[in-house]
Amino acid sequence: MIEHRPFNELGGANHGWLDAKHHFSFANYYDPARMEWGALRVWNDDTIAPNTGFPPHDHADMEIITYVREGAISHQDSLGNKGRTEAGDVQVMSAGTGIRHAEYNLESDTTRIFQIWIQPERRGLPPAWGAKPFPKDERSGQFVALASGFEGDTEALPIRAQARVLGATLMKGQSTTLSLPAEHLAYLVLAKGRVSLNGLELNARDGAAVRNETTLEIQALEDTELVLVETAQ
Repeated sequence: MIEHRPFNELGGANHGWLDAKHHFSFANYYDPARMEWGALRVWNDDTIAPNTGFPPHDHADMEIITYVREGAISHQDSLGNKGRTEAGDVQVMSAGTGIRHAEYNLESDTTRIFQIWIQPERRGLPPAWGAKPFPKDERSGQFVALASGFEGDTEALPIRAQARVLGATLMKGQSTTLSLPAEHLAYLVLAKGRVSLNGLELNARDGAAVRNETTLEIQALEDTELVLVETAQ
């Protein structure tokens, strides 16, 4: 089963400095049919105006992955961490027992991110933060683990969840295949481009919720950038 979630049908809110679209229920957007997908709880598609951002606020017991699509995001938190994550790169914040942080677009251009929240396997662990570059040419034509709680994903940023975040880039005409355990779910979003997913056409920023599919066959109909969360049910 693959449920297509077109971008223009997503919930969301435009705050002026922030134009947010929600793949799952979040803030004032509530849809009882879109509360979570396995351990995946939030997938926000955020457009952040220059020299604006999220002021300091608190989180606890959530794995928060930020995938920067355009521009850059600057992070600082109550642990003393500071960092600037550029387009194509990833940061992970394990909120654990509690962390206060701020995220700003300090650039002169618009920043666009995916922010993904995954529920941790265990609660009450110490908070942590990390970031890492993931050059797009190293994931050309194939999925690469960007953040993961699965054994074997040694190059990925660690998360404390039975889930992983994968990224891939495909040139027009290229295809790739991803195998999934029968008991796993997947949620795929196109950062840009257009693909055929097991025969279903998806456009830029569309989502696809996948269940009971052990093989995903993806063919790029345009140059495409993909982000996928695989999670145990």
